[in-house]
Amino acid sequence: MPRFWALFLILLLFFPGLYAQEAPGEDQPDSSFDDDWTEYRPSLYAKGDKTFTITIGTLFPTYFGGIADNDHGIKTVGGTGSLAFSVFFSPNFFLGGEISGSFISTRSGQMLYMVPMGVRAGYQFIYRRFEFPITLMIGGAPQLFIEEDYFGLFVKGGASVFWRFSPDWSFGLNTFWWFVPQWPKDEKSINGNFLELTLSARYHF
Repeated sequence: MPRFWALFLILLLFFPGLYAQEAPGEDQPDSSFDDDWTEYRPSLYAKGDKTFTITIGTLFPTYFGGIADNDHGIKTVGGTGSLAFSVFFSPNFFLGGEISGSFISTRSGQMLYMVPMGVRAGYQFIYRRFEFPITLMIGGAPQLFIEEDYFGLFVKGGASVFWRFSPDWSFGLNTFWWFVPQWPKDEKSINGNFLELTLSARYHF
């Protein structure tokens, strides 16, 4: 009988010690909390967060007001690319600048070049790892066609969808509408409209 009680006391002292070693304490992190990026869901941005965006894709001519029968002589597709910098002033609102370049061919084989630049503002929604910025850019665009040049108003607005690949990078698809008017003093005005479909890589810092 004394042997039974001795064995009982040994087991009673052994199991609490074993449990204390396996249970997570203050100095031992709980494995249920995983900091791996695959489990992370990005929250709204903080004031002062910044992004740098590289964009490239296609440009389609649509409607050119002021030209009879919309005969603008431009072919169906061109190319465009841009660099943009943005700063967040609230968890959703951002402001920055953008410079881009584009080219598009005419039926005569000549090229129309444009270099839009200006300020851009936007509001961004976030759902899990998807981000949905709505952006408006206003500025000017130097334009060159053969030996004729023109500088005028440029307005671009649209929406994007980005997937947050990592804390530093996200990749997205953009749809923007360009309004590029030409209002010369001695000639007939033309209101050019283009559709931009592009891909972007965005760096977060």
